[in-house]
Amino acid sequence: QVQLVESGGGLVQAGGSLRLSCAASGNFFSINDAGWYRQAPGKQRDLVAAITRGGRTNYAESVKGRFTISRDNAKNTVYLQMNSLKPEDTAVYYCNAVGSYVGNLGNEYSYWGQGTQVTVSS
Repeated sequence: QVQLVESGGGLVQAGGSLRLSCAASGNFFSINDAGWYRQAPGKQRDLVAAITRGGRTNYAESVKGRFTISRDNAKNTVYLQMNSLKPEDTAVYYCNAVGSYVGNLGNEYSYWGQGTQVTVSS
């Protein structure tokens, strides 16, 4: 069973920066596509940024120019660099990874991290 271990959340003042990490544990699992989502209280979970195995990225309009998603395939880890943070960025951030197991590349599996709280004070 693969676990996605998230880290890097916390409390920051408006204008500050945070870097989230999402590491996939478990042998023989390789991340193909990955994304960061966020969910504020009383709201639905929305996509923030996504990245393909080849490095193509996609961002929500609200974070373009401020957030950067990246990955280290050797470490099976995905990152979200968040700059110029705003109070409206406050939410629980979740990592999602879709990948395959060595020897079973024809099937893909989707996993979610446990979530990490990001709070931006004004």
